[in-house]
Amino acid sequence: MAELAPRKVVVTAGPTRERIDPVRYLSNDSSGLMGFEIARAAAERGDKVILIAGPVHQETPDGVTRIDVESARDMLQAVKRAFLGSESRTKGSFGKTGADALFMAAAVGDWRPKRQLSGKWRAKDGGDEVASLELVRNPDILATVGRRKGNRLVVGFALETGSGLQRAKAKLTRKGADFIVLNDETALGAKRTTVAILAKGGVSSRLQNRTKREVARTLVRLDHTDSLK
Repeated sequence: MAELAPRKVVVTAGPTRERIDPVRYLSNDSSGLMGFEIARAAAERGDKVILIAGPVHQETPDGVTRIDVESARDMLQAVKRAFLGSESRTKGSFGKTGADALFMAAAVGDWRPKRQLSGKWRAKDGGDEVASLELVRNPDILATVGRRKGNRLVVGFALETGSGLQRAKAKLTRKGADFIVLNDETALGAKRTTVAILAKGGVSSRLQNRTKREVARTLVRLDHTDSLK
């Protein structure tokens, strides 16, 4: 594949946290490593990179601008500003034109509590053995920006348990991405992974038992036109 010109790239990484009360939250086991390796690989090939990270313990790669967020709604606003464009050119924005590519590697929470309590949740004080927590759906970040991406590159991720190939293919179409990177729960917190890269045009490739850094270097070489082949 021919080398691409330097781009403005946005990468998301890690989990989101959805607060129940001041001391509890809903989240997942994502370490953020895959997203951080994509940001590193993009910077190494000369791209300008904004990394939007959920709560993780990862070192920021050299040459990368990092924006820390907590909830899915926080991440949505940061992605819209960085990828779609903003009037300002402050930290976290490429200005009016936005970015050329988005790698949506974050494990964003699908649901959040309908109401965040101002004080500690004390359901157990009532003596009941069962408690209920009402949830509402979070915004779909990938679908939101995918509808407005134009000719820009969007790479999404799908983590599935069991055989998730058909669900990942459906996600690729439904969310307007150029590629979906499919992996499974063994990727969480691991340094190595096996992924299938699904393209809009129907072609897929597989990387077997590679380090996440190796996978990242492959992903940052993807091009919008390759998804149609």
